[in-house]
Amino acid sequence: MTKLYRTNGTTVAALQNVTLQVACNEFVALMGRSGCGKSTLLNLCGAMDFPTSGEVILDGQVTSHLGDVELTRLRREKVGFIFQSFQLLHTLTAIENVELPLLLARKRNARAEAMERLHWVELDRYSDRLPHQLSGGEQQRVAIARALVHEPRLLLADEPTGNLDTATSDIVLNLLQRVTKEFGVAVIMATHSRESACVTDRVIALRDGRMIPAHSVAQESSAG
Repeated sequence: MTKLYRTNGTTVAALQNVTLQVACNEFVALMGRSGCGKSTLLNLCGAMDFPTSGEVILDGQVTSHLGDVELTRLRREKVGFIFQSFQLLHTLTAIENVELPLLLARKRNARAEAMERLHWVELDRYSDRLPHQLSGGEQQRVAIARALVHEPRLLLADEPTGNLDTATSDIVLNLLQRVTKEFGVAVIMATHSRESACVTDRVIALRDGRMIPAHSVAQESSAG
C-alpha cells in the first residue's frame, strides 16, 4: 500500500509500496526514525486512515470498503490502541477507564470484565485510584487493560515505553509478549528502541516511507 499527503501544494509520500502481513499470536516491531512512516502505518492497520492505493485487510475485512457504522464497529470490536502518553481520562478511576469501552458498547457485566483485565495486569488493588495517583508504568498497564477489555484481534502500540524507565519498560514489554501468547492477539508496536524491538518476534524497518532491511535501522540507532 501507498499513502500520499498533499502539503502546501506538494505531494508527500508517507508510505511507499509497503506490504505487511501479521498473524495472530505474533508480536511485530516497527522501527525507524521520526517521520519514517511508523505512525501512518499503525493508523492504516487500525482503520483510522486509508491508503491512497492498495488495501488493508483486517480480520478478513477490507477497511476501505466499509461504511462509517461498520468502521466504528470494526475499531471498537477488533482493535485495541496503546499510546506513549497513556491517554487515560483523568477524571475517571482505573476501573472506570478500563470499563468505558464496554459501557460504550453496552456490554453486560462490564465492571466484572474490567476488573478481570485489571487483575491480569496486577493492578486490581488500585482500581479506585485516579490516573494522577498512579506511576507512569501503572498508568500504561491500565491502558493495556483498557485496550484488551473488549478482546480485540489486533493491538496497536505507539511508542508504549517512550515515557518509561528501563525497569518499567520491561514490565510493559513482558505484558505485550503475554498478550500474543495468552489471548492470540496480533501486536504491532512502533518504537525507536532497539532494546524494545529485541523482545518481539519480528522487526519491520522503515525509512522515508519504505521498508528496508532491519539491520540498517539498527545501525542508524547505534550511530545515533
